[in-house]
Amino acid sequence: MKVSQAGKMALSAILSNKLRSFLTMLGIIIGVMAVTLLISIVQGASNTVTGQLDDLGGDQLIVQIINPTKRLTLSEVEALAEEEGVAYVSPTLGGNGTARAFGNSMDVSVSGITGSYKDVQGLDLESGRVITQTDNDYRLSVCVIGRKVATELFGTTACIGKNLRLNGKDYRIAGVLTEQVQTAVEDPNATVYIPLTNAQRLLSEVNVSLFYVAVEEEADMDAVKALLDRKLLAKYDDEDDYLIVNMADVIDIIDTIMGTLELLLAAIAGISLVVGGIGIMNIMLVSVTERTREIGIRKAIGAQRGDIIVQFMIESVILSLFGGIIGMAVSQAVLTTVNILHPGYNFAISFNTGAVALGFSILVGLVFGIYPAAKAAGLKPINALRYE
Repeated sequence: MKVSQAGKMALSAILSNKLRSFLTMLGIIIGVMAVTLLISIVQGASNTVTGQLDDLGGDQLIVQIINPTKRLTLSEVEALAEEEGVAYVSPTLGGNGTARAFGNSMDVSVSGITGSYKDVQGLDLESGRVITQTDNDYRLSVCVIGRKVATELFGTTACIGKNLRLNGKDYRIAGVLTEQVQTAVEDPNATVYIPLTNAQRLLSEVNVSLFYVAVEEEADMDAVKALLDRKLLAKYDDEDDYLIVNMADVIDIIDTIMGTLELLLAAIAGISLVVGGIGIMNIMLVSVTERTREIGIRKAIGAQRGDIIVQFMIESVILSLFGGIIGMAVSQAVLTTVNILHPGYNFAISFNTGAVALGFSILVGLVFGIYPAAKAAGLKPINALRYE
């Protein structure tokens, strides 16, 4: 018997009892949904987190001075920019404050930065300009504000040239940022950026405890990190007094963790596919019992054992394949809905995830269809024809 003929007979058997066929596929549908949703959510979350870290600087080092009694001066930090392999050094000074304008006020983060900040961290402006080295050299009272600060205080982002009062001191707005994604580290939308030399006075802090180092494109990140380690160790005599974080290493660690989590969740979700396969096997056994006379007639007119096996195996695979396709369609609908409700995420079923889910559902159909097919093929014609 041709495979195409066996396929037609399998489809006819499935369509003759639509409700039972759907209930049979339900386990596969749920299993494929579980696999694709969990893996896609983990992949989407991983991409979001690593994307945020990339925005913070995947090609840079972050240096945090831990010892409060020994801090670096601004000149000492800026001198590191002359070292081999270092492209830019961006010291920052952070704190909190209250910004006021036109009778409105809000609590904001204050970030003192230098002219190199835009080269290391970047500032995506909607209008205006960034903080420059000239602003720092002359300690100008200018600022760049986040979008939330602009709308809360002025009701609009068109506020270049206007003044806001920050901790009792007036600052002229030089730039306004576009809408930024809030990270676990900071919320740029609620931040006021001012020249670092001005922030030293405003926040009453002269020394620098945090700075970013951008590495030249052809330079070895590990070599630059070792160089910084030698420089800082010469000043502090104890490695516990400072911390150097390689952002590339952080991203690699997160990718590894997410990859492990993805495999674990896929294995857990795969159990539901196996349960769905057991459901297919049970229904196929019932189908064999119901169609015993049909099998006896086919064998009596010349059908071989292999023909019966192929027919029932194809029926099992079609059930699992259709279940997998429906499960993926429902998963994509759920992910699309989540993306619409939460635009910050971009969940989608990747090609590899879809291929694995469909492939595993077909494999389940093959494995759990073997026993019912073998049982059907093993029926003796004379006994099958007598079956009522």
